[in-house]
Amino acid sequence: MPKDTTGFTMGIEEEYLIVDPQTREQDSAAARVLPRAQRVLGEQIQPELQLSQVESTSPVCHTLAEIRQSLIQQRRSLIEATAAINKKLAASATHPFSHWSGQRVHPKERYQSLLHEFQQLAREQGIQGCHVHVGPPGQALAAIFSRLRSWLTPLLALSANSPFWLGEDSGYASFRTEVWMRWPLSGPPPAFASLEEYRELVQSLVAVKGIEDATKIYWDLRLSERYPTIECRVADVCLTIDEAVMIAGLTRALVRACYEQSLLDAPFPIVHQDLLRASHWRAARYGLEGDLVDVNTREIIPAPELVERLMTFVRPALEADGDWDEVSGLVRQTLQQGNGACRQRAVYQRTGDMHALVDFIINETARGVL
Repeated sequence: MPKDTTGFTMGIEEEYLIVDPQTREQDSAAARVLPRAQRVLGEQIQPELQLSQVESTSPVCHTLAEIRQSLIQQRRSLIEATAAINKKLAASATHPFSHWSGQRVHPKERYQSLLHEFQQLAREQGIQGCHVHVGPPGQALAAIFSRLRSWLTPLLALSANSPFWLGEDSGYASFRTEVWMRWPLSGPPPAFASLEEYRELVQSLVAVKGIEDATKIYWDLRLSERYPTIECRVADVCLTIDEAVMIAGLTRALVRACYEQSLLDAPFPIVHQDLLRASHWRAARYGLEGDLVDVNTREIIPAPELVERLMTFVRPALEADGDWDEVSGLVRQTLQQGNGACRQRAVYQRTGDMHALVDFIINETARGVL
């Protein structure tokens, strides 16, 4: 592993669906898939809430090349493990037509506890996200956190990959976001003046039984309890490895840019949480195909323009890590060909066939892997 020259480490988590190749329905086969994949990658492969879901977790990475290699290894391992039992792997943040009532919650104690506590919300939780961890140097977590939260909207728009729900076009680019926003302590986080203020709120929430512990905070941005990282949870799981690498690179660059701002004590707007929620709703609704909110300037602008503002903000950080050419190229490609939601809709509009759509998702999941 190359020497870390920046101090900004990365990790990425992806959640996937197990699919039956005949019916194209979700398949509760995790108990047979996990041991096969874990023989290759150990604890990098984990269960998820439902038995038709699995999760991959990368090791600590220092470069985008390491992130890409980890994603290739994990997707390959899971694709081979599902194929061994005649199943398929699908990277879509919602299944186009499977119904939540046909899914079973994993028997693991943590997930049974979630089912007991959250009831219907847990039963309907058939959604898949992409979480990126970034480990910044020093003790600047709170300052980075409060700056970073205003840049989450374009990440959501670029990653949106869940237009269908229960066999219907939801009208959203990321319907996963709308399903997820029903959970307590989900969505955009509040701003914090200090790390102590963050910890005090968490302690108060635990004290009043608002949450069982800090791992039950589900904001789109949070401080990890297991690692000294900022965890960005706003993105849908991406169809392809290229898009996941793009989201990882942008997230690290955002953390670095916000860190360097904090060192200069540069002023920044404290954006109200409800304005962030309105901004995220538009990104979930329209993705890259409508007007989005720049919460820093309080403007409605076309999605590509907001993405361009993001790229201007993070360019020095991307260049410092040697990532500008790769990430800017992947962003340009996404704007040209569309995010996952655009491409899923195009397939269904062309074929009118949900089975063909699931086949497309399966093939995109494996692109660049095998």
